[in-house]
Amino acid sequence: MYRVQKDPIFQYKKKNYDLVGFLLIAILFIPSFSFAHTINYSLEQAPAKDVVWYYLKLGFQHIIPSGPDHILFVISLCLLSTKISTIIWQASAFTIAHTITLALSMKNIIVAPPDLVEPIIALSICFVAVENLLITELKAWRVIIVFLFGLIHGMGFASALNEIGLPRNKFYTSVFSFNVGVELGQITIIVLVFALLIYRFGKKEWYRKYIVYPLSAIIAIIAAWWTIQRVFF
Repeated sequence: MYRVQKDPIFQYKKKNYDLVGFLLIAILFIPSFSFAHTINYSLEQAPAKDVVWYYLKLGFQHIIPSGPDHILFVISLCLLSTKISTIIWQASAFTIAHTITLALSMKNIIVAPPDLVEPIIALSICFVAVENLLITELKAWRVIIVFLFGLIHGMGFASALNEIGLPRNKFYTSVFSFNVGVELGQITIIVLVFALLIYRFGKKEWYRKYIVYPLSAIIAIIAAWWTIQRVFF
């Protein structure tokens, strides 16, 4: 009788994914310790179009140029494959996830301390970048991992938005506009990566060796340093 041996690499990956999932889900259930979002009194009497433009621009600027961590995360999503469908699947999972936690966090339904969220955001960048070195095509669990990390990034967006505050009478308009701005920033990054790298060099035999691997390694190193910096400094 032959004995089936379990793949140690598969078991290692599974344990890591289970651990990541557990940590992220646990954070989502941390009870809120605040009672209301910061109020932006200066925009409470402003016309709706001014509020929309203000938060739209704020969301975009939170990505470009003020969000190097989010920029590197989106770039990492683009480097897995040259297929546009791969980018769309990952970007969609990320968008849905951070939209959920952005809204819930601003309503104080779920709240996590920035000291916990920010290191995990950095760790998520490192995790995805390292995966780009290990796999070459989209897997179902990759989409799930991106979704879970998107939940954490949404809390980061909420923390930044809460520093500015929201007008009480235009809460949903403000949050929606900010999120659209964030999406426009992410789409800009995706378009640039696709136009400058994937479209021009994606079909080259050396694309992964000389572009994907070096870029992913550099991103992983930067993100690892950010993780250490945000935990210990």
